[in-house]
Amino acid sequence: MPFKKGNQEGQVHTLMVPRSGEVIGLVTKAQGASNFLVMCSDKNERTCSIPGRLKRRFWIKEGDIVLVQPWVVQSDKRGDIIWRYSIMDKGLLEKKGFEIPK
Repeated sequence: MPFKKGNQEGQVHTLMVPRSGEVIGLVTKAQGASNFLVMCSDKNERTCSIPGRLKRRFWIKEGDIVLVQPWVVQSDKRGDIIWRYSIMDKGLLEKKGFEIPK
């Protein structure tokens, strides 16, 4: 009997779309200590960090597409990374009309 790793049938992939106040961004540089330089779709370059509750949930590297929630204070300079999109999600986001920075 072959070994199966999880049940892949019937799984539905849901796409995280930006809510109000959230923007899509492209990680341009890793600055260390879970801080990243992100070029956002609203033409602002933000220093973003991963909140502690999400720190071990996903690994981010340069070139990844992420969902950014700008801070209330310094909203054009700082933000939190709340989601990392997969490679397949890039095409789906473009198909839905969201702008992805280059």
